[in-house]
Amino acid sequence: MDNHTHRLCVNLSDKPGLLARFSNLIAENGGDISSAHHHVEGGRLYLRFVFTSKGNRDELRRVFLNAAQDTTADARIHLADPELPARVVVLCSREGHCLYDLLARHLAQDFRFTIPCVISNHETHRRVVESHGIPFYYVPSDDKVIAMREIRRLFKEHQGDWMVLARYMQVLDAETCNAFAGKIINIHHAFLPSFPGARPYHQAHARGVKLVGATCHFVTTDLDDGAIIEQDIIRVDHGDSPESMMQRGRDIEVSVLARGLRGVVEDRVFVAGKRTVVFR
Repeated sequence: MDNHTHRLCVNLSDKPGLLARFSNLIAENGGDISSAHHHVEGGRLYLRFVFTSKGNRDELRRVFLNAAQDTTADARIHLADPELPARVVVLCSREGHCLYDLLARHLAQDFRFTIPCVISNHETHRRVVESHGIPFYYVPSDDKVIAMREIRRLFKEHQGDWMVLARYMQVLDAETCNAFAGKIINIHHAFLPSFPGARPYHQAHARGVKLVGATCHFVTTDLDDGAIIEQDIIRVDHGDSPESMMQRGRDIEVSVLARGLRGVVEDRVFVAGKRTVVFR
């Protein structure tokens, strides 16, 4: 039987010896750890192991689940196949820079993900998306209730693992946020928590800031308030207009979104309340 690579992620109440317990379980089941990360915060232990083993993944999952349940009732265990591409449903509006960057990374297989469909409230990018062999769905946002219902239906129909708001300039309703909690990420064109909401470059210009940035974060029912995954900044000065800030900020937005998406699809990101633990 050939060796298979597995990715184990554990999030549970911390107790002495847990790190050793899970690493020993891997060894006892014929595993060899190639990458290990752990962190303790707020009384919880966050673990990420990548290991090879000849063991069956379903059997290994049962072993880890049993060990976790013996330890604490609030354990969260995830055992994944690192070779299986994550299914990323992309939502966009008129601006296409973040969408086009993801399409290029998908084509190049920069990291393991696939785009089963793109959803937009504008027809602007249909030709480009379909030229990549990816289904494009136009879902107008005139009636928010109908639009959100259709987005939820398409996400389920295409078996999405993650929903990415690639400059999708609409606020998701509570039902959608709750239905896919922890599975939706957004790129916001500001260095949160500064300048949430609409027109952040205009807000930044009005305040005369010298640094502007972008933030990739989880989407919750509170606007631009979800746990932060990735951020970056660029320097601006008094001569920049809101429009020149927008132009310069696009490069930051695409790189921050790509790094954030890579982190979540590779199971490197753990939500810890209002914060995140991100293993590099």
